[in-house]
Amino acid sequence: MKKPEISRRDFLSRSLAGAATLAGAGFVPVLAETNRSVLPAREGQQRPNIILIVADDHGADALGCYGNPLIKTPALDRLAADGVRFDSAFCTSASCSPSRSVILTGMHNHSTGQYGLQHEHHHFSTFDNIRSLPYYLATAGYRTGRIGKFHVAPEHVYHFNEVFYDGAANDSESLARSPVEMAERCRQFIRNDRQPFFLYFCVDDPHRGVPYNIGANPNKFGNKETGYPGITPVPYSPADVIVPPFLPDIIEVRKELAEYYQSVSRLDQGVGRLIDELKSAGQYDNTLIIYLSDNGIAFPGAKTTLYESGMRVPCLVHLPGGLQRGTVSDAMISWCDVTPTILDLAAAVPKEHSFQGRSFRDVLEGRTTSGWDEVYASHTFHAVTMYYPMRVVRGRRYKLIWNLAYQQPFPMANDLYTALAWQGIMKSGQKAIGKRSVDAFLHRPEFELYDLERDPFEVENLADDSKHRAIFTEYRDKIRTFQKSTKDPWREVEL
Repeated sequence: MKKPEISRRDFLSRSLAGAATLAGAGFVPVLAETNRSVLPAREGQQRPNIILIVADDHGADALGCYGNPLIKTPALDRLAADGVRFDSAFCTSASCSPSRSVILTGMHNHSTGQYGLQHEHHHFSTFDNIRSLPYYLATAGYRTGRIGKFHVAPEHVYHFNEVFYDGAANDSESLARSPVEMAERCRQFIRNDRQPFFLYFCVDDPHRGVPYNIGANPNKFGNKETGYPGITPVPYSPADVIVPPFLPDIIEVRKELAEYYQSVSRLDQGVGRLIDELKSAGQYDNTLIIYLSDNGIAFPGAKTTLYESGMRVPCLVHLPGGLQRGTVSDAMISWCDVTPTILDLAAAVPKEHSFQGRSFRDVLEGRTTSGWDEVYASHTFHAVTMYYPMRVVRGRRYKLIWNLAYQQPFPMANDLYTALAWQGIMKSGQKAIGKRSVDAFLHRPEFELYDLERDPFEVENLADDSKHRAIFTEYRDKIRTFQKSTKDPWREVEL
């Protein structure tokens, strides 16, 4: 797959609109069960190795294969060309720990107790009785290993047999900022072919670097003058970067986007080295590789929000045997579906399970795309002081956000509030963040209903529009059903 030939104007118009919208989306049960206790591998085929690569705060805005004509991501572009690119993939919570818990359990974070960031001073952690992807795969005979950012707890719920590096979250000196070194640390694990392996490979890039506030200078996003082993720095000029439509085009934003781009290009080189290690070990053709991000870009209007810029994220899948090469899928999937899909492809679905996502194996293997027209999202906390519960249903055309604590101002994450971008917005007297007013961003109504076909940037709230009363009622009822079926602790709040 060649890098798309696309103009800046076309990229800006497409970057948040997502794939083409379709009218009508029926309710899909959120509790997915299967009658198959052992799912068959293809005849004569070994069970696949599995690599799940999770980037940190990487939006679909900054990838060549998603249409950005400037950013250099050759390894990820090749991965897309050699597999399936999902254009309608969504996280269910635009915050690190809650999102990662969903990825690894197939359950919404309000069901597992991972309500917010897992730091000791926040004390959010998953319930002890929850079982996770590494547990299921180890039980099925897989070697399990992880490297890089973890940021979920407790360890026994998310236990891996081997840990190659266990750095602190967002540590500026973490090995997770050095993705080529990470790939090299995994070499022996990959080359050991006694049994299939599951590798959880989590980079810190392109998360903002600490300290977050460095005065009049842009955040470095982990970039440093001394560089990293095996990395060829790819610098970008603030004048050249493409400002997403949800951000204002001011110099402070451009400076930080340039650093963000460089961080993305660094993680791309790490992905390239990891794939080279697989090929050198003769393991590439029998390895399922999934690349995704926990949530959208760490800029105001994206991360910690459930607007499209916060929850629409990249997802690239390489299937063993070179199946479905160069495929682009419009199926709407969410991170709740990742664990069920991996277990399905590994023939490791347990006899008893209660995943709230479902396997998209049939979509990956080209058998169907029907019935994948709706996703749900659930965000409650980022940091412990950032209480702002939101529940969302997102169909092909319409999207309803229910802000349970709408009476209070929207709380901003420390790394976003202190950022040069936000401070530049405030100091310049900007009245809008992109196409949304600053006031509308900080003070939200109880319900936000958007027609994504006509209003892809979620500006015109239709919740009180009499012409859309039927759609509002239908989607409000969908959220009620979602809450009930997932045993949402916030379901007692009156609608």
